[in-house]
Amino acid sequence: MTSATLAADKWSDATDYAVAATWAGQHDAAVLLTDGKKALVAGGADAASVSVGQSAVYDFDAGMWGQPALLGTARQLHALTPLPGGKALITGGIPAPGGAAIGTAEIYDPVANKWTPVAKPMLKARWGHSAVALSNGLVLIAGGSTLRPDGKAMAVRWAELFDPAEGGSWAVAEEMTDARTGHTAVVLQDGKKVLVCGGTAPVGGADDPALAFCELYDTDTEKWSVAATMKFPRSGHTATALTATSVLVAGGTAPGVTPDGAFDPFARATAEVFQLNSSGGVWSQAKAMPGGRAFHRAVPAGEGKVVLLGGADDVANEAGYRSAVRYEGGEWTAMPGLDRGRWGFAAVASGAKVLVAGGTAGTGLAMAAGQSGKAELTKSAEKFGSGS
Repeated sequence: MTSATLAADKWSDATDYAVAATWAGQHDAAVLLTDGKKALVAGGADAASVSVGQSAVYDFDAGMWGQPALLGTARQLHALTPLPGGKALITGGIPAPGGAAIGTAEIYDPVANKWTPVAKPMLKARWGHSAVALSNGLVLIAGGSTLRPDGKAMAVRWAELFDPAEGGSWAVAEEMTDARTGHTAVVLQDGKKVLVCGGTAPVGGADDPALAFCELYDTDTEKWSVAATMKFPRSGHTATALTATSVLVAGGTAPGVTPDGAFDPFARATAEVFQLNSSGGVWSQAKAMPGGRAFHRAVPAGEGKVVLLGGADDVANEAGYRSAVRYEGGEWTAMPGLDRGRWGFAAVASGAKVLVAGGTAGTGLAMAAGQSGKAELTKSAEKFGSGS
């Protein structure tokens, strides 16, 4: 993979996704299947915030979507995880905002183009969690949200392991050091370590506070340990592996009042890099992005390279951003912008090719004329890269 290709090409229209949908989570929108040439998009929410059950596979070589496949349970704020052999696992979620957590899971078979329920539900129903594949073939599910007895949401420390062998089974894992939801989880050292950072912890107020705390999961010891704390608390951010031992974190929601009493009305433009070491890692300040953004997506573009796409500043009376930037060698470079601004969309890369699909184009006063409802969603897709 080379950045030269990415710098030269432009975005072009791709066949529309199956439905207009948006994905508000960190691990819910799209995954690259193991052949590296196909991407799966599943679930999400419609303009009324009700979960949708559609999924579809995009073939990068053919440049088109395959026949849609229906989930057994419509869900949003779930986690979508690729499995060995080309299959994928979908876990948890909610049917609609305020609804109880979904405890079921399903496995997608790309050959049959079919979702099959996992025989037993997760040990703990949840949404807003992370789910990543480990070096031992298991999937680590961590954190997320559930409802208290009074019906209010709370973040959890729960963790469990899914074994895809023989139809799938669940086992208790050590709990995280901190309760969190909407966090990022990045696999390092080919699945031997997992870095979890940021997210929120609902406290019953209008805005959930963002977290700067991070932690590491060790696949060999099956233990969590405290990792170095980020320089800024973040939610709505992205975290992408640069190498097997380093991670780029960028953006996130506006922090509100700063320590000196000023008010920051914009999403964070800051970025930082995590470097794994024997003592829990270290964060270093990276050059700030040309502009702040949250609710965006980031995809790897080769070792040491990351492409950031779209996003927004807020979710009310807001239009999605069209801008795209590439991080490489400590510098940010502007790329051709998306044809359709969006946030909360699906994005995935296959080599030097990038696909985006769906998402929220605008809300409230920023919606296009004639639109009605809570949000203006799109089912449009765009592709980028040589031969796309």
